[in-house]
Amino acid sequence: MEVGGLVTANPVWVGSSELTMTLDGITACVDAGAGAVVAKSVNESVAARLQLDIADYAFVSGAGEVRPPGSGLPGDGLLNRSGLAQVELDDWLAVLADGVSYGAARGCPVVGSITLGDPAAAARIARAMTEVVPAVELNIGAPHGREARAVRQLTEVDGVAAAVRVVREAVDVPLFVKLPGQASDVVALARAARSAGADAVGLVGRYPGFLPDLDGGAVLGSWGAWSSPGCLPMSLYWVSKAFSALDAPLIGTNGARTVDDVLRFLASGARAVEVVTALWIGGPPVLRELVDGVSGVSEDFVGSALAGAREYADVPPLPSPAWLPYTARWRSSGR
Repeated sequence: MEVGGLVTANPVWVGSSELTMTLDGITACVDAGAGAVVAKSVNESVAARLQLDIADYAFVSGAGEVRPPGSGLPGDGLLNRSGLAQVELDDWLAVLADGVSYGAARGCPVVGSITLGDPAAAARIARAMTEVVPAVELNIGAPHGREARAVRQLTEVDGVAAAVRVVREAVDVPLFVKLPGQASDVVALARAARSAGADAVGLVGRYPGFLPDLDGGAVLGSWGAWSSPGCLPMSLYWVSKAFSALDAPLIGTNGARTVDDVLRFLASGARAVEVVTALWIGGPPVLRELVDGVSGVSEDFVGSALAGAREYADVPPLPSPAWLPYTARWRSSGR
C-alpha cells in the first residue's frame, strides 16, 4: 500500500513515543510487523529535551482509578507529560540511519519526526533527516505545547500553512503533517497543510487533560495530554470530515487500541493508523494481532462508512421519538 508517497506493507503504523526513542525500540516494532515506525520526535529546543526529565504517566480506569505503574489495561485512559528525545541531532541521525537500514531490509520504513518549535529550525532538522529517512512527520498537534514553550501547537490556518510551507521547501521526501484535534475547524487546518505541501495529513493529536486526585491535588501534579478509547469517536469525526472534504491521504491516530478500532479508522477514511498506547499496555507483540486483523482489508474499504453518513438536514424524521425509551421511567402513569 502507499500513503502520501511512502510505500508500506500494511496500514498499522507505530506512532512517535518513548517506545521509539531508541534503536532497540524501533527494531522491536519492525520485528513485530509494523507497516511503518515513526521515531521519537526531536526539535531544536534544549528545553523540550529537558522536559523529558519530568515525563510521567498515569493509566486511568473507566471508574477513575489510577493504576499502579506498568499495569494499564486496554480500556484505560492515559494521562501523561512528556518531552522530546534527549540526544544531539548528529547522534540521532545515526540512530535513525541504523533503524532505517534495519526496517528497509524487512519492508518497514522508519519515519523521522519533528515536533514544531521554530519553523526555520524545523526545516533545518528536516533537511538533515532527509539524508537518512524516507519520510518526515511534522507534528504541530502536540498537546504539550499548551503547557510548555519548548514546542508549539498551531490551531490557526495561516500558522499551519506558513509552518508547513517552510518545511516543505526544505525537503524532497514525503512530508506528513500531524494536526491537533481541539481547533475550531480541523478540516480547514488539514486543507491548509495540504495546500502548503503536505503529502499526507495525520488526524488527530491527543487532547489536553486534567484529572483531580480526590485524595488531594491532581493526578501527575499537573495538566497533561489525554488519550483513551473514548477519544476514538472524536478522532474519527475529523478523519471522516477530512475524507469527505479533501483529496488528501489521511493517517489516523488517537484512540486505536484494538483491531476494530483500526478498522473504524480505515472505514472513516484513514489510509494508515498510528498506534501508541496499545503498545504501552501490551508491548510490540500487540502489533501482530492488529496487522493480522486488517490483512484482508481492500482499498475500497477506506472511507466506506461515509456511504451511510448524512448531514443532519438530510436525515428523515424517525417514526417515533427516539428519546421515549430513556424517559419512560420519569413519565407519570396516564400521561
